[in-house]
Amino acid sequence: MEFTAQEKYEFKRLLDGLRSKTGRGTELISLYIPPDKQICDVTSQLREEYGQAANIKSRVTRLSVQGSLESAMSRLKLIPKPPANGVVIFIGSVDAGANKTEMYSVALEPPDPLITYRYHCDSSFLLGPLEEMLADKKTFGLIVLDRREAAIGILKGKYIEPMKHLTSTVPGKQRKGGQSSHRFQQLRLIAIHEFYKRIGESANEAFLPIDAKDLQGILVGGPSPTKEEFVEGSFLHHELQKKILGALDVSYTDESGLYELVDAAQDQLSDLEVTQDKLLMRRFMKELVSDKGLAAYGDNEVRHNLELGAVEILLLSEDLRKTRSKIECTSRSCDFSEYQTRSGASTSLGSCLKCGGSLTITGEEDIVSELSKLADQSKAEVKIISTEFEEGEQLYKAFGGIAAILRYKTGHT
Repeated sequence: MEFTAQEKYEFKRLLDGLRSKTGRGTELISLYIPPDKQICDVTSQLREEYGQAANIKSRVTRLSVQGSLESAMSRLKLIPKPPANGVVIFIGSVDAGANKTEMYSVALEPPDPLITYRYHCDSSFLLGPLEEMLADKKTFGLIVLDRREAAIGILKGKYIEPMKHLTSTVPGKQRKGGQSSHRFQQLRLIAIHEFYKRIGESANEAFLPIDAKDLQGILVGGPSPTKEEFVEGSFLHHELQKKILGALDVSYTDESGLYELVDAAQDQLSDLEVTQDKLLMRRFMKELVSDKGLAAYGDNEVRHNLELGAVEILLLSEDLRKTRSKIECTSRSCDFSEYQTRSGASTSLGSCLKCGGSLTITGEEDIVSELSKLADQSKAEVKIISTEFEEGEQLYKAFGGIAAILRYKTGHT
């Protein structure tokens, strides 16, 4: 299943929450139940595990493990049959701080079908299979080359992974004394051909293991006529050769050339999320320094423009982990309340600005959901931007993960 940006954000946030849960022993249970697995078989295994848990020497750990197993079996009674993609259950006694624990339980249908059954008991939840589903499976092969060197890599989702760097033994254009011009040119052409063969073999090793439906295409970059010679010479495996999307001019043929190649391939990658994200971030940066200045960033500034209906595109970092909280005074005689944007690290609420009393949180919402609702009211487009490329990381680190491209300039920018 292909995630939308919003679904991907919500799924990552769920995994972050699960990752933060820890147990004191091996009492956290992860159950991955495929759609064809009988629930009664799973329950039978959990009963066996419950019996074996009686042998745990530590009374506290024994009771925690058995309590988790009892909760898991109770949860399974509510699931007569796994849904179409199967079901994942996380359950157990998690550390709640202050030397206390609390029972935690969540069940979810994964975005992709589960293939194998997994029962895992540890001090943390098993998240690897779900994290693999989160990864963008769209992959492109990248090759940059000239007659001196070459680099091979893959673009997976938004992440460029360099795979191999090669250097050639092709002699320079100046021949050594005593060699005829014709013989020298012949030797040079043979060396170039052999280097192209080495590049093709290395690319085959890198790209052929990728699932054919995930490998969307191959991009080749370099100076002319090198890249054309390589493409026209059919140095790749025939299945890969037909996936070449184009040969593009790039200046560098080392690892940095792979990044240049992706930037140069805007047309070929126009449907790819990374290209759309980059174009939006570049438009934002351009507006930021232009005379019109149709850009805003930061929670307060963007929120103000959203309320005015001035936002055309809301840009939110997928790494944002903040909430919009309603804060109220605990005193019954005081009606003070306000909204605060808080990060997970925030602890102190401060004191009431009216009576100096203590404050409490009476409502909380994830900031991406909250700002997205504000955007919907004025029909602003919402884009959740990955941090897996330079401009996306800049949005998160330099602009607080919240920015906007505006329809018109307001006095707040």
